Amino acid sequence: MQYLRSLAFVVLMYAWMLILGTVGAPFAALSRNATYVFMKLYCRNILWLLRILCGVETEVRGVVPSGDVVVVSKHQSFLDVILHMRFLGRAQFVMKRELAWIPVFGFYAMRIGCTPINRKLGARAAEQMERGVAKSAGAETQTVIYPQGTRVPPGERRRYRSGASLLYSRQGKTCVLAATNAGVFWPRFAVYRRPGKAVLEYLGTVPSGLSRDDFMELVEQRIEDASDQLISESGVDIPGVFKS
Repeated sequence: MQYLRSLAFVVLMYAWMLILGTVGAPFAALSRNATYVFMKLYCRNILWLLRILCGVETEVRGVVPSGDVVVVSKHQSFLDVILHMRFLGRAQFVMKRELAWIPVFGFYAMRIGCTPINRKLGARAAEQMERGVAKSAGAETQTVIYPQGTRVPPGERRRYRSGASLLYSRQGKTCVLAATNAGVFWPRFAVYRRPGKAVLEYLGTVPSGLSRDDFMELVEQRIEDASDQLISESGVDIPGVFKS
């Protein structure tokens, strides 16, 4: 039964994206503010459907950042993207270039100033990202960057990339860290949604003046430790996650 509920949720999620995205497109084409209105409406509706159909509650902890900051976030699921968009004032994302080509999704992502990255460029991709963020960020914008570059399943470790450290050191951006256990309840490449409480937690800012190596070490340790703690709180046994 839970699988059927999950399947119904997935169908409705994409159908609602197409319907609402089509209705909102003329308004979004004229106004970035209107783009945010329709995107936030979509996120609210999806979180409601997720709770009603799948029994997945969501919670946001910590102080939600505002103003011109970089949010350096754990990425486990499309759910954490939805939560950032729902609760940040004017979120925009550093994302892989291929996402900009997805119908509806890509149009709205580019309208709010997301920065598409060609990961095939290797080291030059970081410079592309830095230029894109410098061009699109503003006084009221929160730029979300996923330092591992992709969704990483709970309990799995992948190296952290240096993009956020460039924004921190070269552009003097304030960096706010974020942890999540969203992947426990909304796995990547899967239909099934596990009932429970998915949490996105804002962990506060990184101290200024750190070296690149110290920045990277602090970011990885705080995000990974906090995410593991949230996974432990979920009560779901995930291999590789220490139980406190």
